[in-house]
Amino acid sequence: MADPDLSGPDPRGAEGSLDWVPLEAARAFADGDERWAAVLLARARDAQPAGSVAWARLERLHGLSLIHVQREVEGTFALERSDALLDAAGATRPDLEVLEARAASGLPER
Repeated sequence: MADPDLSGPDPRGAEGSLDWVPLEAARAFADGDERWAAVLLARARDAQPAGSVAWARLERLHGLSLIHVQREVEGTFALERSDALLDAAGATRPDLEVLEARAASGLPER
């Protein structure tokens, strides 16, 4: 089962950048349009190689945004998929604060 604890290490990683988070998705979430943010996160996730850390980070944000809009079952399954990959890779688990921070940064994506 996915761990709902959202505390932990800095999800920006060693490079300290959040430019892997789609800016439009982050802005949609920050503006209260969580459903559109989930759609944009799913699109960005699908553009990544399946099973990669990039895919898993976006899958986790997608799952958290689904849970945020009361789609707990789908969101929990997304967390289970992503957390297993992130843990195996030794990567941090991003949380919803990543979307807020990314929206505030306004910097273009990589």
